[in-house]
Amino acid sequence: MNRKISPEIKEIIGAVHYRPAVSIIMPFEPKMGLKTELLHRLELVADKVELELLENYPEEVDVMVMQKMRTIIKNLNFNTHKKSIAIYVSPVFEKVLYLDIGVEEKIMIDESFEIRDLVYSRKQSHKYLVMQLSSKVNRIYLGNSGSFIRIVSNTPESIHNYINDVPERVANFSDDRERKEILMDKFLHYTDKNLDIILNSYKLPLFIMGTDRILGHFKKITKHANAVIEYIQGNYEETTVPELNEILKPHLADWKKIMQKDLVNQLEEAAGKQKLATGMRDVWREAVNKRGRLLLVEKNYMYAAEHGSSDEIIYKATEPYNKFSYIKDAVDDVMEKVLENGGDVEFVDEGLLKDDHHIALILFY
Repeated sequence: MNRKISPEIKEIIGAVHYRPAVSIIMPFEPKMGLKTELLHRLELVADKVELELLENYPEEVDVMVMQKMRTIIKNLNFNTHKKSIAIYVSPVFEKVLYLDIGVEEKIMIDESFEIRDLVYSRKQSHKYLVMQLSSKVNRIYLGNSGSFIRIVSNTPESIHNYINDVPERVANFSDDRERKEILMDKFLHYTDKNLDIILNSYKLPLFIMGTDRILGHFKKITKHANAVIEYIQGNYEETTVPELNEILKPHLADWKKIMQKDLVNQLEEAAGKQKLATGMRDVWREAVNKRGRLLLVEKNYMYAAEHGSSDEIIYKATEPYNKFSYIKDAVDDVMEKVLENGGDVEFVDEGLLKDDHHIALILFY
């Protein structure tokens, strides 16, 4: 999570809104088919766009946009190994993105470029945190598609560093088992405190590996239960990085499910800290005031709105619409505001945000 928006996407978001804004997203795999077939398909798309422009816009604007579009098509890179393209054209702007994911063909002609589809098309990174936890040591790794980087902190990672913190009356106590339990809990408290720093720096799904006994103790004392996607039971104290990769593979197989759970965990944590806005009107207000860190939106959710008495106020639109204050889809606009101001956007399955009126914004904190 907490991805930085790419310069290409920033450029499209920052483009001057000048009608008509044409957005085309379609499959594009030159290595899988003949160049002539792809060019023919692109020309058909261009013809379709031109017909719609002629019906709805002045001829001089149509000519300007179509000249740009046909020049883009003529100069496309057919040596790319990407899977799809996104073409954005208006009378004052043009841009092509080569994408790493498969897409369905989509053509949109509107007042602004389709930010929703731009967000849909971003390649998902498979980053996560893994903590190897035992009664003696803990290690934390940043995982990314099978590679692991050890995260080193200033907090000692061995239980032996905390022996002197055990009260003398316990250290001298004859019951060695009680002493070990107290020492382990002390160690786990420090480990959990160290997670504060790591989770603030890396807002990513967290997996914790350890024996049933150590995980049981950790669950009782941790303040970060909401960050944990899964506890993986076993003795992994001597596990090597290649072995770690193999153990985690089945737990990472359903990445969509992992991300959905992580997003829900973040939402619950933000609600507990009173850093959550829900419903379109409250989300809009916070986004306008540049407070949005992460916007969660149900797929296919749209909200026609009208501006209120100030920029931060909107209302659900009702017919007949006021053409001077009407917003076709406030969801697209609020996504743009969040992205422009350093936040991020994630789509979730329909119904997941039912209790939050289908849209929620986690605020900076």
